[in-house]
Amino acid sequence: MSFPPNLKLNDGNEIPLLGYGLGTARFKRNRGPLDQELVDLTKRAIEIGYYHLDGAEVYGNEEELGAAIKASGVPREKLFVTTKISATEKKDTEEAFVLSLKKLGLDYVDLYLIHGPFFAESDEELQQKWADLEAIKASGRAKSIGVSNFLQEHLEAILKTAKVPPAINQIEYHPYLQHGDLVAFHKKHNIAIASYGPLVPITRAQGGPVVPVYQRLAEKYGVTDSDVGLRWVLDQGIVTLTTSSKESRLKGYLERLPKFSLEEDEVKEISEEGNKHHYRAFWNDKFAKDDRR
Repeated sequence: MSFPPNLKLNDGNEIPLLGYGLGTARFKRNRGPLDQELVDLTKRAIEIGYYHLDGAEVYGNEEELGAAIKASGVPREKLFVTTKISATEKKDTEEAFVLSLKKLGLDYVDLYLIHGPFFAESDEELQQKWADLEAIKASGRAKSIGVSNFLQEHLEAILKTAKVPPAINQIEYHPYLQHGDLVAFHKKHNIAIASYGPLVPITRAQGGPVVPVYQRLAEKYGVTDSDVGLRWVLDQGIVTLTTSSKESRLKGYLERLPKFSLEEDEVKEISEEGNKHHYRAFWNDKFAKDDRR
């Protein structure tokens, strides 16, 4: 069985369970010349075997992603490319999407997401934005459509009027942010989950209660703490995104992750320890500090 395996979405399309993200560490705030270092890094990630590539308008590096795709020489149909429309700005959806395609140098994307609900002042605005994405999907220029950083109330709003339900919701997800009943809500409505920031307990919230568990399991399986952190997400059937800029680490994940999986009680133990500590690393200005969803 090849790695990473695919997850079948509610629209029949498939998404690789492990992806390479161009956000956070590779964020490009200032418009400027092409960042060749990022192009080379992303091209190398593709060559190593990361065919699921997660980008966004707000990351400022769609041109770099497009250049890396072109330079890799990998046939377009073998790649799964995601991009997103702004979470905070009121934009013409069609114009924003056309510009993203132009920067990427692509005729279509595999997944187009609303990066967040924060632009909307009403349910009606969310519903209209979703209708815009449905039109893009109908045109064939986005194979699947979904959302990101949506809580249950945002999903409920668009489900009221949606002709096509969201295929996926990409959220910050790790042991310290398990979102309460939100995961169960996704399962009920057959909406997949993608996790960004899966390694926050290691990278940003060091010293928390899951770290000793990671270390013990890493020793048991002969892997790294990060492998265990990624496996905890993967073993729940959740799409997992890594943004590592280290080639050795990217290679290591593809070599080690297929060789082990956590037992059910080990997944549960990490979940229980994680629930003892709450930490959100991203979008803290948009979510209440104590919001565990």
